[in-house]
Amino acid sequence: MRQPQVAPNALSAVEAADKIRKGTLSSVDLVKACLARIDETEGQLKAWAHLDAAHALAQAEEMDAIRRAGRPIGPLHGIPVGLKDIIDTVDFPTERGTSIFSGRQPDRDAALVERLREAGAVILGKTVTTEFAFMHPAETRNPHNPDYSPGGSSSGSAAAVAAYNVPLAIGTQTNGSVIRPASFCGTYGFKPTRGVISRRGVLQTSKSLDQVGVFGRTLEDVALLTDVIGGYDPSDPLSYGRPRPQMQAGSVANIGVEPDLVWFDAPYNDRLTEDARSGLNEVIDALGARVERVTISENMYNLVDVQRIIHEYEICKHLEKEFTEHWDQLSPSIQPIIERGRKISTAQYDDAVGVMASGRTYFDEFFHDYDAIIAPSAAGEAPKFGNGTGDPVFCTIWTLCGLPTVNLPLLVGENGLPVGVQLIGSIEEDDRLLRTANWMLNTLQSD
Repeated sequence: MRQPQVAPNALSAVEAADKIRKGTLSSVDLVKACLARIDETEGQLKAWAHLDAAHALAQAEEMDAIRRAGRPIGPLHGIPVGLKDIIDTVDFPTERGTSIFSGRQPDRDAALVERLREAGAVILGKTVTTEFAFMHPAETRNPHNPDYSPGGSSSGSAAAVAAYNVPLAIGTQTNGSVIRPASFCGTYGFKPTRGVISRRGVLQTSKSLDQVGVFGRTLEDVALLTDVIGGYDPSDPLSYGRPRPQMQAGSVANIGVEPDLVWFDAPYNDRLTEDARSGLNEVIDALGARVERVTISENMYNLVDVQRIIHEYEICKHLEKEFTEHWDQLSPSIQPIIERGRKISTAQYDDAVGVMASGRTYFDEFFHDYDAIIAPSAAGEAPKFGNGTGDPVFCTIWTLCGLPTVNLPLLVGENGLPVGVQLIGSIEEDDRLLRTANWMLNTLQSD
């Protein structure tokens, strides 16, 4: 029996790239399908800050001409990608979710955009972000139910992938801004080790904490995209000049010996909704003896406050000019946080930075005994639209310490909305984490 044809925009990035490489799908047809889907959904979804259909099609036509000519093609040749609107692009404005930067047009691409272009990707447009990639909700709605939030701050990136607007999108995470919206929207979300992806040309809100992450519809998709945009950049002080883990290879690798996982019984686990708790317990039970339960120490729990101190102190320093000169244009959500951040002393900040370093040292040793930590991606289903973007606490410690993390869209809550499961791995062992995630997906699917 003949299999039903899958719409081009519903293909995974890996599938679409393979078809383009073989000549059974053109980039133009893929981009047209994505644009048609955006026309269907955007009136309600509001995921896109800037979109230029003619420009996207011109890029696709160029990629198709290159392939027909038999010239070299890249790993994302002809694949459309959405970019969070804090990532600089020479061909689209980058307005950073605030009227303060209305009409801002960069004169240079961000480092990761340069890598995308080199890989043959089509920059489809810029996705909506919250104000300064912080916490004030944007207009984007959850693609599963518009009455709910998609999360933040990478709101549009997660929603656009989940709504089949685009196969891949890029976001950033300073606390929980990739993993949480991935959980709420039911996509794969991956934030690699801090320093894997250059932040040059990305809005700086925290020089210590800002990290780039990605969204896709499969584990292999997010791994492939990370391989493409990762790389050393001496202009980013956190970028490291060593070989990166091979993400895509890890995401499809089989494990010879079953991994050892750990679940932390943390004080903030009481914020979980009952359906999320029940679903996570079912996952842990299904994995059986592979998961050990450990009570989190008080020192580790204190890392949540350490992240807040560093984030608030640094955003006030990095954006002092904008906050001072445009106070009236700031939302009532961010104003009290700025006022609080300005009261943090240099001594408090320095202490927090020192604790952050000790947290990383702790996890370096911790992962000698475990392959990954299993944790909630968020407290449960997405909150109702207008009630914020969700609690990031389940991502805070891992982001602070720069650990690689991935959201697996495994569960559904009582309202029929996605609930993700998070896996966290060791620094610069992202391939090991993705291999463990692949094992976990296969194990749960076989049960």
